[in-house]
Amino acid sequence: MLQESIAVKDVSPFHISTPSELLETPKEYQDLVKRQLTAHAEGELSGADDYVKLFYFLTNDPYEKAVCCELAKDELDHYQRAADILLDIGINTSFMLSQNLNDRAFYATEAVKSCRNWAERALISTLVEDAVIDVLEEMAQSSYRPIADMCPHVLKDEKLHVGHGFRITRSMCKTKNGFKQIQEALIRMWPVTLDTFGRSDSPRSELYVKYGLRQKSYSVARNEFAEKARRKLEALGLHVPDDTANRKFL
Repeated sequence: MLQESIAVKDVSPFHISTPSELLETPKEYQDLVKRQLTAHAEGELSGADDYVKLFYFLTNDPYEKAVCCELAKDELDHYQRAADILLDIGINTSFMLSQNLNDRAFYATEAVKSCRNWAERALISTLVEDAVIDVLEEMAQSSYRPIADMCPHVLKDEKLHVGHGFRITRSMCKTKNGFKQIQEALIRMWPVTLDTFGRSDSPRSELYVKYGLRQKSYSVARNEFAEKARRKLEALGLHVPDDTANRKFL
């Protein structure tokens, strides 16, 4: 069996193609796959709720309301793709569909759940969803083939979501009042975005890399994202907060 032939210290790189093969891997690897996929499934479902239960009511523009519905549909599709992979390995996530947004444990961020205005909505797509793209690009190289196969379609949609959020952000920055709203929202949303990458001292950070489920530690991924996002925001004339300011965890 694979578990007997591969020592834990030698697991990276290796490639698992099917649920039956997954059952023959070290339990530690199986647990990481399940946790990563469950977190992803919940995050996508929460994203759908964000669009139709929060963002939808922050605008009176019928076009923007329609976009919220369309993007929520994308997020539900992303959830279903992850849910199907989990079901293949014996985990049923259908209970998530009846959960309240505040009942979900993964990626719990009060700032997102309590999005207060359209500027914050714009930055959630511009920043938080862009951070998710960075994570998904790592997952697209996953050592567990079903995860890798899931990611290209999801990435294509998420890039459109980020693009739409950035267009709102850029448009608002063209007016004095809009720029002020975005700058104020950025103070709140920048630390939320950086916290999306997880705790730098999390033991799972290195384990995901060791097993080929991610390619970078949480801290490396966060720092690379922050540098890229900072350049994009500063090009709009915005002042980006210090990376350590108002962080929930480092």
